[in-house]
Amino acid sequence: MDEQAKIMELGITTFLQTDKHGDVSPAERIRQAIEEIHLADQVGLDIYAIGEHHRTDYASSSPAVILAAAAPTTKRIRLSSAVTVLSSDDPVRVYQDFATLDSLSKGRAEIMAGRGSFIESFPLFGYDLKDYEALYEEKLELLLKIRASEKVTWRGGHRPAIDNMGIYPRAQQNPLPVWIGTGGSPESAIRAGVLGLPVIFSIIGGMPERFAPLVRLYKEAAEKVGHDSSKLQIATHSHGFIADSSEVAAERYFPVIATQMNQIARERGWSPYTRDSFEASRDIRGALYVGDPEYVAEKILLAQKNLSLTRFLMYVDFSTLPHRELLRTIELLGTKVAPIVRKELAKQ
Repeated sequence: MDEQAKIMELGITTFLQTDKHGDVSPAERIRQAIEEIHLADQVGLDIYAIGEHHRTDYASSSPAVILAAAAPTTKRIRLSSAVTVLSSDDPVRVYQDFATLDSLSKGRAEIMAGRGSFIESFPLFGYDLKDYEALYEEKLELLLKIRASEKVTWRGGHRPAIDNMGIYPRAQQNPLPVWIGTGGSPESAIRAGVLGLPVIFSIIGGMPERFAPLVRLYKEAAEKVGHDSSKLQIATHSHGFIADSSEVAAERYFPVIATQMNQIARERGWSPYTRDSFEASRDIRGALYVGDPEYVAEKILLAQKNLSLTRFLMYVDFSTLPHRELLRTIELLGTKVAPIVRKELAKQ
């Protein structure tokens, strides 16, 4: 990783959204992802991350498999989940899958572990939602134990015990990076701090600066158990879309995000997403990174200042616009936004 990337990593997150009308099939969306990863690598972005989902509107149930398809033909971009729904998965298989990806990519794999914002995977894999918290805590403990030691002895309440058994293959990186993904839970921020793990906050509404208290909780929890808070890594994930002008970006992207947010609103009983909501989020202090490269860079720098970010990930998933516009966003993030951000931070 070069010195500028250490100052601030920039990358892409996606859930590989498909089109319910059938214009973009799951098979096509998966193939598009490989094209996106290659482009992100070519334009100098630092990371491409795929979130695990088990829904008809996403094609991303197996992030490690998709990332592995691009690993041998990319050079420097890091490849990650965003997130792995650890509560409903087996930590042994999670580690094995990403250790395999790590070998294929020559040491560029990462895991973002989280509880997930959707619950479809729980009944799918036979888990009870009443065990939501206990499953995550137990499986995170096991995952970290596996990455720390080739031979593992472990016993919990939701998975068969492991008695001095080897977990293979081992990752090329030692340790394999594991991030804690959270939507803003204080408990998750504190847990990440106590464990000394990097944390990524999903900020899809409101003002990113409101997450500053969580960053403080994270750092304080780390310091209390002896971790060096200056070495902690902090990231955010937020929606975004970049075009050559802010006006074009706004007009093209509003129908896309309105469709996405209103679908979730119907499922969760939220208020409808309006143009006023969109414009408020697109404001300089808002959580929506939509505009021309200079404006998006300005917003990223503000978030970095307020939250001590070491990484910013832009969620650029949309199925109702031509794929070339998604590719253009990736291109502009790498060739226009990233140089502005890194140059400004290097001055500091």
